[in-house]
Amino acid sequence: MDDEKIIELFWQRDERAIKETADKYGGFCFAIAFNILESKEDAEECVNDVWHRVWASIPPQRPEHFRAFLGRIVRNKAINRWHELRAKKRSAGLEVLFDELEEVLPSGHTVDRELESREISEEISAWLKGLERSDRSLFIRRYWYGMPLKDLAAETDIRPARLAQRMHRLRLSLKKHLEGRGITL
Repeated sequence: MDDEKIIELFWQRDERAIKETADKYGGFCFAIAFNILESKEDAEECVNDVWHRVWASIPPQRPEHFRAFLGRIVRNKAINRWHELRAKKRSAGLEVLFDELEEVLPSGHTVDRELESREISEEISAWLKGLERSDRSLFIRRYWYGMPLKDLAAETDIRPARLAQRMHRLRLSLKKHLEGRGITL
């Protein structure tokens, strides 16, 4: 079923909308959650929470890009769940991603940082648009979807060490772009 029809089912409050969404995007959502949480059970629980969140969000929202809408929700849910679990135990997967980006993105949750977040997001988007498609895809798959480096290397047929260097160069490029726009790191 195409996305417009699924969204229309949500607007009609037809419970088939959840089944159709799960059938079409369940694997996609699970992969994002699993990449972040590294646990099948936690990922499944997260995805189930996503279906409830989508049900509550549509209406009033009518997402233009349904797949991206779902990806954002599952990613946010998984990160929130990761923080909950982290309070109980340490998990290396997401910490590695945060450590890699730490040298590039500002940290801290001050009011000033919150006000800058929109500007930073816009600059990151502009930077991403300026990348070659392959680099943009690698960066997004690694840092948005949380894809493990070894899996990304296997999928792209790039040696892990070479891919790690490429990701490092991309992070440096992002840092240079942000600093060039006056964003203090």
